[in-house]
Amino acid sequence: MFEVVGRALNSVLARGAGSVDVTLTADGGVRVVDDGPVLPFGTDTSPGLDAQLTSLQRESEPRGRYLALLAPLAVGPFVTNALSSRLTADVRYGGRRHVREYVRGVPVGASEEAAPASHDGTTIAFWPDTGIFETTACSFAVLAERLRQVAFLNRGLAVSLTDERPDGGPRAVRFRCPDGVRDFVAALEAEAGAKLGPDVVGFEREDPRMAGTMEVAFVWGGLSRTRVRGFVNGMCTPQGGTHVDGFREGVTAAITSYAPGLAPSRVDELMTAVVSVKLDRPEFLGATRELLGNTEVRVCVAEAVHEHVGAWFEEHPERAGEVVRRIVRDGGPG
Repeated sequence: MFEVVGRALNSVLARGAGSVDVTLTADGGVRVVDDGPVLPFGTDTSPGLDAQLTSLQRESEPRGRYLALLAPLAVGPFVTNALSSRLTADVRYGGRRHVREYVRGVPVGASEEAAPASHDGTTIAFWPDTGIFETTACSFAVLAERLRQVAFLNRGLAVSLTDERPDGGPRAVRFRCPDGVRDFVAALEAEAGAKLGPDVVGFEREDPRMAGTMEVAFVWGGLSRTRVRGFVNGMCTPQGGTHVDGFREGVTAAITSYAPGLAPSRVDELMTAVVSVKLDRPEFLGATRELLGNTEVRVCVAEAVHEHVGAWFEEHPERAGEVVRRIVRDGGPG
């Protein structure tokens, strides 16, 4: 599923913003609708959407202007098509609809021109093959949480999930996070039951040295231990990597500059933070992309975090003193 959602997301993000709507249909299918720029089905000399749906598009090192990654392997919608008993692609552009059907990954006839369309966009609907999967039921809760995360990491994007399967009628959720990862941090604090103090601190920066952008947000919360979550092009990196290492180094440098003598291993205690980087050429360590390896990212993030945390301390001396006292009191020996 996420290969199809990822295709829709990248299409929408190509123009800066838009919407992606996912529906779990009553007959066991999944429908993904986006209003991004349309990729026609293509021809023999000009590959298009049909090529994405019928041939492997894997790139071991994803390239493209901050290509969003939703699935660990990023092999494209071809795999979804091959593992579906049926898939229908509906593209709308130039005031017309163009539809093509596939059975177990193989196109059935040529694309057909259908009724007029009032707006551009793409709809892909598919039905997982019950002859391959023991269960084809999708978890509404799991999908909702992942799509909420996608909205946090892509400011301005509207994402919805509708479930038409319940006997009591459809249920739906919609996410749009105007403050991006600031909203993410606030949500993490609320879910942990912590009392949110002053506003979440956040910043964005583009740095050509790492061929990408960073979006960082943090709050000095009431949690018993540090919670730093790292993301690369929308993919969670539970093992961290150079972006998370850079964040910790930047916080360490800022606090030890403000209060020399604190144990470096404890200076980022009691923080909740999200570190999101979007790179043209992310380099992952390991097959499942759980650890970022780009060395230049560490330096860029560390410098930016040092600057912004240091500035926050200078602008909020009373809060800075409180943070230092809490680190000394709660952090224990380094």
